[in-house]
Amino acid sequence: MSTSTHNFSIEFFPPKTAEGAEKLRATRARLAALQPKYFSVTFGAGGSTQQGTRDTVLEIVSEGHEAAPHLSCIGSSRASLRAILEDYRANGIKRLVALRGDLPSGYGAMDQASSEFRYANELVEFVRAETGDWFHIEVAAYPEMHPQARSPQDDAQNFARKVKAGANSAITQYFYNADAYFRFVDEAARLGATVPVIAGIMPITNYSQLMRFSDMCGTEIPRWIRLKLASYGDDTESIRAFGLDVVTQLCERLLAGGAPGLHFYSLNQAGPTQAIWQQLVK
Repeated sequence: MSTSTHNFSIEFFPPKTAEGAEKLRATRARLAALQPKYFSVTFGAGGSTQQGTRDTVLEIVSEGHEAAPHLSCIGSSRASLRAILEDYRANGIKRLVALRGDLPSGYGAMDQASSEFRYANELVEFVRAETGDWFHIEVAAYPEMHPQARSPQDDAQNFARKVKAGANSAITQYFYNADAYFRFVDEAARLGATVPVIAGIMPITNYSQLMRFSDMCGTEIPRWIRLKLASYGDDTESIRAFGLDVVTQLCERLLAGGAPGLHFYSLNQAGPTQAIWQQLVK
């Protein structure tokens, strides 16, 4: 595996405490040694933690690394987004992850209808109109379909709209079925959406946490993986060893099949991403 020919990136969430910030600095120092192309930083539902996102991004940049803040449009006004974009530009940020964002709890259909932005393609259009080609815009892709999409065909059309609006590349939701990824990329290409689609990778270290995340975001855990993980019970060492094996093989198959890169969902931990990386570069 050559890190120069593939696009590798690592995602963090903004820490909520001083202790969390300190831990993330240590995590980042370890993962920076892998020389990822950039670090991305998420936000909370409804755009909450936007200040924490900004603080973390600017700290990453001050350490000499490229950073990509996530930007949510749900519940945001044009004026507030314009101010955020101007601030990021002023700080030399060149990359954004543009998302619709999760709906905050209690946020109903009426709220969404009255929002200035309802979909990520509208956010991409706005960023392009405001800032031209300043930002490299990443958008989300869902190889197993967005949980709120009406059909796989609808979902693929939604993705194509984001690309047409000006997205440069995409990062997928995590998945464990490589065929779903390759089918999605083919379907998107048929619709004219031919931007690089980076595969989102979630290390497996904790069975109950993985099930919880997957239920929320609609990711399918193949039955054989679920049964194997469940059979280990509380044996975390076996879960980690099996998870490392499964996810490394998935990454190898994706890269061999033409995936342009991998985006690791680190959950602010260095070890799991580092372990997969070391297996890949052997």
